[in-house]
Order: sequence, then C-alpha cells, then structure tokens
Amino acid sequence: MATKKYTVTLPEELAEEIRTEVGPGAFSAYVTRAIERQREHDRLGELVDRLEGEYGPVTDADLAAAETERREIERWFEGQEAGAAPHRKAA
Repeated sequence: MATKKYTVTLPEELAEEIRTEVGPGAFSAYVTRAIERQREHDRLGELVDRLEGEYGPVTDADLAAAETERREIERWFEGQEAGAAPHRKAA
C-alpha cells in the first residue's frame, strides 16, 4: 500500500505515551491500526443502523438469547481446549 505523510495534531501526553510504549519506529503503524479499527467501528455502526431500520431495534430478549448462546459456545471451546469430546445440544 502506498503511503503519504500527513500532519495531524494529537494531545502531547497521548502521543508521548504511545511513542514510549511502541517505540518511535512503530508510531505511524500504531496510529494507522487505530484509524483502521475506528473505520471498522464506524462501518459496523452504519450496518447496525441500517439493520435496525429494516428489522427494528435489538430487544433485551434478543440480547439475552445472544449472551446465552455466546456462553454455550465459550464452554464448547473450553471443552475443546481441555481435550473433551464435543457435545451437541439436543434440538
């Protein structure tokens, strides 16, 4: 990917904290990754807005069901890591 140099203004404390953590040679790469993540976040927000416009907002029941499923999947993966045989939930 081609690169181009830009001038941006950052809070000094934040910039120095990042430079200290990643080193001066990795500062631009760190900022690039942060901008990429923000763009992904923005696009996901646009997708959520579009889907909620089409299907309505996510309900508390939807969130609870998704959390239950997430926990089940997490337990399944923990079992895989422990060498346990996979199990399927009865339909």
